[in-house]
Amino acid sequence: MATIDLTSDVVALTGALVDIASESLSEQEIADAVEQALVAVPHLDVVRDGHTIVARTSLGRGERVVIAGHLDTVPANDNFPSRLEDGVLHGLGSCDMKGGVAVALLLAATVSEPVRDVTYVFYDAEEIAAEFNGLGRLARERPDLLAGDFAILMEPSDAGVEAGCQGTMRVDIRTAGERAHAARSWMGSNAIHALAPVLDRLETYVPREVDIDGLVYREGLNAVGIRGGVAGNVVPDEAVVTVNFRFAPDRSEADAHQHLQEVFEGFGLTVTDSAPGALPGLSQPAVAAFVATVAASPRPKFGWTDVAQFTQLGIPALNYGPGDPIYAHKADEHVPVEHLQRVHATLTKWLTA
Repeated sequence: MATIDLTSDVVALTGALVDIASESLSEQEIADAVEQALVAVPHLDVVRDGHTIVARTSLGRGERVVIAGHLDTVPANDNFPSRLEDGVLHGLGSCDMKGGVAVALLLAATVSEPVRDVTYVFYDAEEIAAEFNGLGRLARERPDLLAGDFAILMEPSDAGVEAGCQGTMRVDIRTAGERAHAARSWMGSNAIHALAPVLDRLETYVPREVDIDGLVYREGLNAVGIRGGVAGNVVPDEAVVTVNFRFAPDRSEADAHQHLQEVFEGFGLTVTDSAPGALPGLSQPAVAAFVATVAASPRPKFGWTDVAQFTQLGIPALNYGPGDPIYAHKADEHVPVEHLQRVHATLTKWLTA
């Protein structure tokens, strides 16, 4: 059984976590190690739900912050185990997001008298379909464990603040035709050709930019898949284009769906995936205090993250963690040692000052 040492420094702990294989749906070993380490910390109350571990301080402070990070990784890509070289820790999950998990684990173990009560959440299955997500499971079944005034998701953010997140909606647009021999195509109706107006609308679409709390979120509407065709000598009777809409967090999912119906008027839409965005909430006192501590201008989050889970619970949340997100899921995934140390020092200061 793997073990982790919460008396080690943040770099060594990150390496140790990377060296525990934890591809999505295979998190038992790392969850066992995290639980075993945290139950030994006297100032924490620890609860386990599946392969999600929740550790809480209960000091009666006037404010509670939730600090969360996922334990799972995407499949290995010849980047396991870890390697420390020239001030950079390489390895699967080092950036996304075992560096952030290491920071949170050290805070949980060493900050025994925080000025804010803290709930630490280490959860499973973030990298796969939402139905498996451990944080989502807690939000649905045990929202009491996630209660707080503010949440920090330790997603890699280049050691800066990325506030809120975009929503995402994926739809299929299907066209129908009539099969015919390709040599006598006038006897049928080509469903692939019928997609041309859809592609034209995508090509000429001008994405909206919207300013929220001083952050500019840029939307995006793109075809991400297309399928159709029966055989090389048959006019196809069906074709489908899959469209992904990344929308600013001032839109609800219903608003996003209505917008897509307007853009593709005359075509039927089938929603295949949807998740709401998260407003940045920079005017919230706890958020503002944290941003001031980081002393860096917040940026909008392009993409969806689990901050949206907290927003749905009415908890303002932002992304703050070590590592450049462009290296997440890549063969050369890595995290700078300086990021690990800086994020750890900043959060320690915020929880103790």
